[in-house]
Amino acid sequence: MGRKRNENRKYNGENINETGGATGRLEGRNPILEALKAEHTINRIYIEKGLKDPVLEKIYAVARSKGIVVSYLDKAGMNQMSETRNHQGVIADVSPYSYAEVEDILKKAEDMAQLPLIFILDGITDPNNLGSIIRTAECAGVHGIIIPKRRSAAMTPVVAKVAAGAAEHILIARVANLTGTIRDLKEKGLWIAGADMEGETRYYDYDYQSPLAVVIGSEGEGISRLVRENCDILLRIPMYGEINSLNAAVAVALIAFRAAEKRGGAQTGKKSL
Repeated sequence: MGRKRNENRKYNGENINETGGATGRLEGRNPILEALKAEHTINRIYIEKGLKDPVLEKIYAVARSKGIVVSYLDKAGMNQMSETRNHQGVIADVSPYSYAEVEDILKKAEDMAQLPLIFILDGITDPNNLGSIIRTAECAGVHGIIIPKRRSAAMTPVVAKVAAGAAEHILIARVANLTGTIRDLKEKGLWIAGADMEGETRYYDYDYQSPLAVVIGSEGEGISRLVRENCDILLRIPMYGEINSLNAAVAVALIAFRAAEKRGGAQTGKKSL
């Protein structure tokens, strides 16, 4: 499947910076604390009255040190404001989420003197799934995630909450055409691997020693036809039970951490459980 590998393909990335916007709200203790650490523009923080918690106290202290207005609301007011129904007693009004450009992701890998490792999500529409993927990818040292503008979940309070602060530390690009983006990545020297249950290569047998973008499809439909046809190789995650597909976030975890292992521990080896 895919075209014959050209060992002479050269990798070269250039930096173009343009941003777009999405949600303007964060909910939950870890996402808001990470946003404060990452210098995300926060306009106001709301904390539920009467809650005593060390993390909430830290959020309050850091917010006040940065001159951010902190307001207290009763539980009913917090619940009415919440979009996730699980705000953990703290909600923040923030600047709209700024998507990266694909070139920014390549530049990040270049600046870190690492081979790019990118995940391309094809048809992941569940916000909880997207949030889990973001969290997993960041933990595995992935440089960025690419999502399409259509047929995909976008950055919302639910996604940010599930990602547990990871969205503040990983670049996410949103593109109009996945197939066109894949072709552009090939021109820049990246190899495109698709996760597919009929793939000819088991994911743990691949060497991961090239600039790489991995396509993950939806659980129901998998990778779309045009995207599949533009993959250089298809990676298979062997199944040993009766169910023939994995949750997309689990597939990302298996492949991302296998790549990190093959490349020498997320290429940085900063920390472990």
